[in-house]
Amino acid sequence: MKSAALPIPATARPASDPRGRTVLWGGLALLVALVGVGAFLPRWLVFLLTMAASHGLVSLGILLLMRSGVVSFGQGLVFSVGGYAGALCFNQLGITDALLLTLVGGLAAMLVALPFAPLLARYRGIFFAMLTLALSMVCYGVLVKTNSLGGSDGFNMGRPTLLGQSLSDERVAYALYGVTVVVSGVLALLARVYFDSTRGLIAQAVRENELRVEYLGGSVRQAVALNFGMAAFAGGCGGALTVMSLGHIDPNFSYWTTSGEFVFVAILAGSQSVLAVFVASTLLEVVRSFSNLYFPNTWQLSLGLFLLLMIRFLPGGIGSLWTKKK
Repeated sequence: MKSAALPIPATARPASDPRGRTVLWGGLALLVALVGVGAFLPRWLVFLLTMAASHGLVSLGILLLMRSGVVSFGQGLVFSVGGYAGALCFNQLGITDALLLTLVGGLAAMLVALPFAPLLARYRGIFFAMLTLALSMVCYGVLVKTNSLGGSDGFNMGRPTLLGQSLSDERVAYALYGVTVVVSGVLALLARVYFDSTRGLIAQAVRENELRVEYLGGSVRQAVALNFGMAAFAGGCGGALTVMSLGHIDPNFSYWTTSGEFVFVAILAGSQSVLAVFVASTLLEVVRSFSNLYFPNTWQLSLGLFLLLMIRFLPGGIGSLWTKKK
């Protein structure tokens, strides 16, 4: 006998929730404000915020997985695949538009990740984390040994265009900042809508009680696999955006320390707020930048102490400052 579908209150959906509409309009207003403010910021700060937004997008994928009760330690896999896909399309296929390259990076990462989704959806806890880490390190090993992709040195990428317009030296930093902020903001708003949707609430229920979800007719493995695919798309987009700003890509995009930084941001942000992911990513970039400037040989120690202080005094993450745990 087929089980009944998992019941989700209609009030949880943003289409009928005034608070949900308020959050979306507020997010759009913040997005417009950030793009406008960027025009008046110094170039070094524009670059820092660009990196924070693109890396925050990768950590947003980890947040998607955290809400279903698992954490990926191999987000560097999709980050590197998205970056390499964007750079190769630019160099080999002549695709230069920044928005199109971002989409290519996201789709390529998702296509690489999806075949592993059914397998990973069967595991939880440390097993899921280690399997994703293993996939990321396999990718790193392949990239290092592939001479056609530059080996351990990687390769450079030229300057992208935007909507058919070339970008001058004075405009390129702000243009890429605008693209990164807009793409990250749109995907963050879509993630917020997903969290409040039926599928999103089922994924959250998986974290609380898998057995009850199955009894009510929901599919636990399907929920985890779906979140894994969406996390891959977000990570691939983040990788492509990062490569366009840096102008270079190498296998370290897939190294375990890179994945660890994304997990660092996700833990710092907590699983309650999408905005907190980007706030945490910005804090990480600021702390890393100034620590590397004043303590070049011990900046990792500064990051570790910062995380310890956050865990001690703000265990629910940055998002707990303005949201209540559901």
